[in-house]
Amino acid sequence: MKVVKPEIVTQNRVIKLFTDELEYQYLGNWQNRENNSNIEPEYLNAYLTKNDYTPAQIAKSLDILQREANNPNRSLYENNKAIYGLLRYGIQIKTEVGENTQTIKLIDWENPDRNDFYIAEEVTLKGKRERRPDLVLYLNGIAIAAIELKKSNKSLSDGIRQNISNQSKEFNEWFYSTVQILFAGSNTGLKYGTIKTAEKYYLTWKEDPEDDSRNILDKYLLKLCNKQRLLEIIYDFVLFDGGIKKLPRFHQYFGIKAAQTHVNRGEGGIIWHTQGSGKSIVMVLLAKWILENKANARVAIITDRDELDDQIEGIFTDVGETIHRSSSGRDLIHQLGQAKPRLLCSLIHKFGRKKINDFDLFIQDLEAQPSPAIGDIFVFIDECHRTQSGKLHRIMKAILPDAVFIGFTGTPLLKKDKKNSREVFGNYIHTYKFSEAVDDAIVLDLLYEARDVDQRLSRL
Repeated sequence: MKVVKPEIVTQNRVIKLFTDELEYQYLGNWQNRENNSNIEPEYLNAYLTKNDYTPAQIAKSLDILQREANNPNRSLYENNKAIYGLLRYGIQIKTEVGENTQTIKLIDWENPDRNDFYIAEEVTLKGKRERRPDLVLYLNGIAIAAIELKKSNKSLSDGIRQNISNQSKEFNEWFYSTVQILFAGSNTGLKYGTIKTAEKYYLTWKEDPEDDSRNILDKYLLKLCNKQRLLEIIYDFVLFDGGIKKLPRFHQYFGIKAAQTHVNRGEGGIIWHTQGSGKSIVMVLLAKWILENKANARVAIITDRDELDDQIEGIFTDVGETIHRSSSGRDLIHQLGQAKPRLLCSLIHKFGRKKINDFDLFIQDLEAQPSPAIGDIFVFIDECHRTQSGKLHRIMKAILPDAVFIGFTGTPLLKKDKKNSREVFGNYIHTYKFSEAVDDAIVLDLLYEARDVDQRLSRL
């Protein structure tokens, strides 16, 4: 008979994992501690002091951080978004009238070990009604993650629902304005989400599936809460998408990581992620990363249907990115010929509307001319299997000979399409197949039901 261990046994093991293997500092059991907060001034002050900020700068920064976290006129989503901006970019302050603005950096994103990572248990939160998250992770004194643990005979849904109800106004919504990731776990598994994530959208991680040397809960906490990985996910993989905060699925994370390696080498390729697995989010996150990390980079997203072009514009607008949508071929060439905009979208048809008598001669003429584009151009081709071998694509490559082309598709390819795609874009950057998505419960399987239909021919 399988013995179900008490929740506290799991909790103690997880704390040991964080302190011994992940090297977090243990703050203790905060069940009876007064005034537990999502911003702990003592620990934030200590971090900023050792980074040579003055008492005046620290006091000003703490005041701004607390006011943004607890703005009563905004929703939890809006407060969380404001805090995320301060965590990512720092706080702009002036301690004296007339002095230059200074940036107070709350986190050292580039050097994980220069930050102070803490874990506390049984953190009692007092609001309209009291709640007590099992574990809270603090980064430089700021709560960035909460973990709800359950016994093995309990569903992970119980932990997810606990996270969700904790964020309600009736309990402790205020605490979650700084929190970036929420975990629900037991010895049978781990799921993660963020603020206001609905239960059905909590995600599972998958990495090194052949390694079964560790309990699954321990294995994925070690993967996701590793100091470098945790900072990377928060910094590069968080989206505030039109009122919904989103985190990446594991295949999106690894797809983008693989694409970053290709981009750094100046190489293109194909990202093949099956339909329904969140290909648009991969596009957005990769484009944001390129524009932020490549000073001269510009990203052009090309589709072959007007509704897709409209969808791309809407997706980037919803996540707060300014994107120019070209309405004509002349406008597209004009935009490519100046330093801005850095992000634009268009239909592939804009690369050729005129009647061409001798196509090969036309291509040779284009290739002989200098490219009109300014900057390091990265071209994303959506649904690349439909356009990779057409004449318009050849024109585009002739106009942009130095561009890096990255194809995106999720449609099953015929053998000849696979060959053409790889000839045009290069090798696969990352793949996530339909069968994998079905196994991971990200998409539903396709079921075909055979039916006999009675048919009768009649003479008229």
